[in-house]
Amino acid sequence: HSNQLRQARAMGDYLIVGVHTDEEIAKHKGPPVFTQEERYKMVQAIKWVDEIAPGAPYVTTLETLDKYNCDFCVHGDDITLTIDGKDTYEEVKTAGRYRECKRTQGVSTTDLVGRMLLMTKAHHSNIDEDLDYRKHTDNFGKGPKGHSPWTGVSQFLQTSQKIIQFASGKEPQPGDTVIYVAGAFDLFHIGHVDFLEKVHQLAEKPYIIAGLHFDQEVNRYKGKNYPIMNIHERTLSVLACRYVSEVVIGAPYAVTADLLDHFRVMLVCHGMTEVVPDKDGSDPYEEPKRRGIFQLVDSGSNLTTDLIVQRIIKNRLAF
Repeated sequence: HSNQLRQARAMGDYLIVGVHTDEEIAKHKGPPVFTQEERYKMVQAIKWVDEIAPGAPYVTTLETLDKYNCDFCVHGDDITLTIDGKDTYEEVKTAGRYRECKRTQGVSTTDLVGRMLLMTKAHHSNIDEDLDYRKHTDNFGKGPKGHSPWTGVSQFLQTSQKIIQFASGKEPQPGDTVIYVAGAFDLFHIGHVDFLEKVHQLAEKPYIIAGLHFDQEVNRYKGKNYPIMNIHERTLSVLACRYVSEVVIGAPYAVTADLLDHFRVMLVCHGMTEVVPDKDGSDPYEEPKRRGIFQLVDSGSNLTTDLIVQRIIKNRLAF
């Protein structure tokens, strides 16, 4: 989604994103994972978005474009159909007010949902044919090639170019407060956004660096089949957030003196979630606490990656 919005913004000067209501989505696609309020806030937090249009109709019409003074609309190169099989962009295409952007290969909501429903560790091991994994894959609809479309764990290929496109490229300026936060930031969601927004409000000129732990490290402290998104996907998700200036890919679990000195960190923040001790049983925030620059921040949100997975499972049962 972020990549689509990035491409769309590059085609013009001002990007308005129409977000559907829960009702519209349920009618055309099935029950949404996030509520409309969560989705409005989430889209607004993406740095290429200038404005959102809440309650946007599922079928984009010329009337909608004119209402928001839009010259054209943009969609990915995958066709969206209404419940009765019509192309939802037919009218604007005919009028020549439609542009297309490339779909990001290898990652989709459907793919992520599949990974959550499987709840297997196979994508953290090097055993291709994990028996437990195979057993689960048979519960899902088979794709055209005879294998399950749900279980192909991300074919997403990270390139340096993609990271550059997502990165802000801004260095900390004199007078900026350099703030460091670390975590898995898995299935980047509104809980993360609320936390980062609160951290962003702590300084007049904040420069937030997010440290992302490698997949194996996340798996060590989260267990199950976490993280659901691999390090590449998590990196881009966090970079797409308007509150984040820089990402450390594969940050060390313990916030070391070296890291704090290297980035000239003035403040280290953590949310209200539990801090799991390091492998040796030590507190990963020992050094920032010793320096007196550690601060707990309450995001006011109770949404966690775990809760999202529970919603998915509930939706599947309802479906």
